[in-house]
Amino acid sequence: MTDELTPAQHAMSSCVGAVLTSVIMSPLDVVKIRLQAQQKPFKVGSCFIYSNGLMDCLCVCSHCHGDANSKNSVSSRIRPWYERPGHFNGTLDAFIKITRTEGVTALWSGLPPTLLMSIPSTVIYFTAYDRIKYRLGYDEHDTSTCHVPVAAGILARALAVVLFNPLELLRTKMQSSRLSYFQLKEAIKISIGNNGLVFVMKGLGPSLLRDIPFSAIYWFGYEFTKSYQMRHYHTTDVNLILTFASGAVCGSLAALLTLPFDVVKTHRQIELGEAQVAGTSKKLVSTWALLRELYGKRGFTALYAGVVPRMIKIAPACAIMITTYECSKSFFRSQNREMQ
Repeated sequence: MTDELTPAQHAMSSCVGAVLTSVIMSPLDVVKIRLQAQQKPFKVGSCFIYSNGLMDCLCVCSHCHGDANSKNSVSSRIRPWYERPGHFNGTLDAFIKITRTEGVTALWSGLPPTLLMSIPSTVIYFTAYDRIKYRLGYDEHDTSTCHVPVAAGILARALAVVLFNPLELLRTKMQSSRLSYFQLKEAIKISIGNNGLVFVMKGLGPSLLRDIPFSAIYWFGYEFTKSYQMRHYHTTDVNLILTFASGAVCGSLAALLTLPFDVVKTHRQIELGEAQVAGTSKKLVSTWALLRELYGKRGFTALYAGVVPRMIKIAPACAIMITTYECSKSFFRSQNREMQ
């Protein structure tokens, strides 16, 4: 079976989904980070993860103006968004107070820079997935091709990770050293000269170990549900309610099964970021050694740390992204049919 859409239409569909997902999901992470900063203020050179619903982006705290809750510290107007004062009594209270005192746009603080990475990565991932899937002969009405989404998901995700992992390292380098794009070019040359191509591949292992199984599990579950619905109702159109539910359930299942690798990836991402800020070349242990170390300290509890917040974040993000993507593809299909 072949798809009716062009690569450009796939790209536009995934772009619409990526923008909507990030706009809806980012406020949750902004509030989470503000609550974390209230409990334990960030130090200069420390790193934290900002999730915009599409990608976990590493952010570097390069400015520090004292206690975020101190009235005597530097005015909040000139502080980075994650250091602004606020005496919050929980998530809902933080939403209300941030909106009242800083304006509703403050809920999307820090989002624009992260979109420069996450939107292109999402567009390449989804577009490559659909193109590969149909190139491998996938047919929603043929159960013998149910394994194809697994292969397509693995290949598409591997492509996106390999392409954008080095760029994430470079983005961190720009943040920590306040480099311009011209200075960044020289910094890349020096880093590669000192460390070889290993520099741009740092952190690739944990990313692949988390993202490839996640992609395989997610797409198999989602396409299985979508295929059953099409065969059962004898239709080529998707049901948006079932699509939303399927995206949430399959995303949650994939996130749960790959959570140990997500914990390792987060550790490694912060470790690499803080090493870059400090200008050190710390020797990193292997992914499997880090897994054993975490397991040795606290058992399975360490490997499944943050399971509830991750489920709360992943389920709606996957549901919104896939529903918007399918809606956009349906729109382009109808346009193509009218033009024939």
